[in-house]
Parts: sequence; C-alpha cells; structure tokens
Amino acid sequence: MPTAPVLGSLTWLPAADRTDLLGAPVAAALASLAGPAWVAEIDDDLADTAAFTEAYGVPLEASANCVVVAARRSGQTTMAACLVLATTRADVNGLARKHLGARKASFAPQDVAVAESGMAYGGITPVGLPGSWPVLVDAAVAASDLVVVGSGTRGSKLAVPGAVLAALPAAEVLDGLGQPLAEAPAAATPPPAPVRAPDDSDVGWGERPHDPSDDDRRYLEDRPPHWGSD
Repeated sequence: MPTAPVLGSLTWLPAADRTDLLGAPVAAALASLAGPAWVAEIDDDLADTAAFTEAYGVPLEASANCVVVAARRSGQTTMAACLVLATTRADVNGLARKHLGARKASFAPQDVAVAESGMAYGGITPVGLPGSWPVLVDAAVAASDLVVVGSGTRGSKLAVPGAVLAALPAAEVLDGLGQPLAEAPAAATPPPAPVRAPDDSDVGWGERPHDPSDDDRRYLEDRPPHWGSD
C-alpha cells in the first residue's frame, strides 16, 4: 500500500484495515479495486460536500460527487451513476441522457437512491454500486491523482486515485459530463439619484410662507421660475 495521502486535517488509513467505517457494499467491493483506497472517519453531520470541505480543509476540487440517475425509455426505468468533481454539476439530462439512450433522465428520488444502492444518502459512492448500473465518470475525475468520494455511510470518506475509479468494471469515462456551476447573478445596480434643478425646491407654487404677513417672501416662493427677480 502506498503512503497515506495528506488531505486536509483528516487521518487517512488503508480502507481494507477499517472496513467497519464502510458501507457493506463498499467493503465487499474493495478487493476488486485496481489500486489503493484510503478511508477517514468524519462527523455524520458533516458528510455533505460543502460542510465537509469547510470543516476538514479538503479542497473542493479534490472532492467528487456521485449522483444516482433514473433513466427512462419506453416505459422502463434503469439506474445509473454520474461521478463529477464537486466544482461542477453533472449534465444529467444532456450528455448523460444521450449516452444512456434514454428519453428522459433525472436525479433519482432520495428513497430510491438509498434503497437501490444499499448506501446511505450523502455517502453514495461509485465503489460497490450494483453491477448492472453504468457508472459515468467525468474525464476530469479520471485524470485526478486522488479524489475524495463517499464510503457508503455518512461517517467516513474514501480517497481513491481517479484512474482507479475510471477502471471500475461498469465505469465509462465521458469528457464534459461535469459542467461548470452557474455563477450567481450580479446584484442589480441601483439607479442614480435624480439631480434636482436649482429652482426645484420642496416648496411648491401656491404654498404659503410661515409668516402670512411676509409679502416679499410669499412673492418669491409663489412666482413661476421663468419670472425675473425684479
């Protein structure tokens, strides 16, 4: 086993030595991997990618998300998985749908993904998925030296070379499967404050001065702006 990786603040151990940290399907599939895999224990509540990267200092670009896809054609639904870097989103209803030959493809409901994969939601990983599922791997994941993925449970993470994930029996590498995340729209710029003309005052024509006896003041405030000052 090569030297354990240094990723964030986690302690990585050979996955085969800590199968108790893995989901049952993942533990069963370890022996068939074409290379090393490490596991690190984490807090269950920090399994989601954003919380995980912030809590443990693992770069977002070193993490990958595995999403379960339901593909439908001719009244039949088949399951598949897409693996893309966490800095991207899976092109499920575009490239993935076309590659699977489906009329429609969408993210599988949470209960379906859990029941069909045998893994915990938030911990689903390409390692140990049912053999009949195509596993679509983005080319950027396959080219990564090491990528952090789920372990089948929410209480740990796996670190696996991208080439090992691309070599899974059901894996198919697709260029462009991971699309850039849409940027948040820029905040609208407020319109500039109107510029008031020199003769645009808060005292309108016809308004009376505070002192009704002040005839000169009343004259100045009541006169239309095009009148002269004399």
